[in-house]
Amino acid sequence: MNGDQTYWVYILASRKHGTLYVGVTNSLERRIAHHKAGETPGFTKRYGVDRLVFHQGFGEVTEAIRFEKQLKRWRRDWKIRLIEEDNPNWDDLYVQMMALPPLHPDLRT
Repeated sequence: MNGDQTYWVYILASRKHGTLYVGVTNSLERRIAHHKAGETPGFTKRYGVDRLVFHQGFGEVTEAIRFEKQLKRWRRDWKIRLIEEDNPNWDDLYVQMMALPPLHPDLRT
């Protein structure tokens, strides 16, 4: 396993206090871009859920998957509190993220 690998748990929303989706990925930029382009069939495409409102990185895939499963079991109001701790306006963090160098090593130029 690559020691530089980061695994991301993320929450997407359709809008402020809208429909929520929790996911895990090893390439946050690529995964969110797929959601935004409607390239990911299923729940997020059907409900227009593509605003990145929360993300947290992990060094081990098992830690990320464990947190994702835990987060999926959380009550909605707990998820909202988690989002609003660092993102009270529910800004799309993908916009800010794309202004920075890529997080995933495969996307670096």
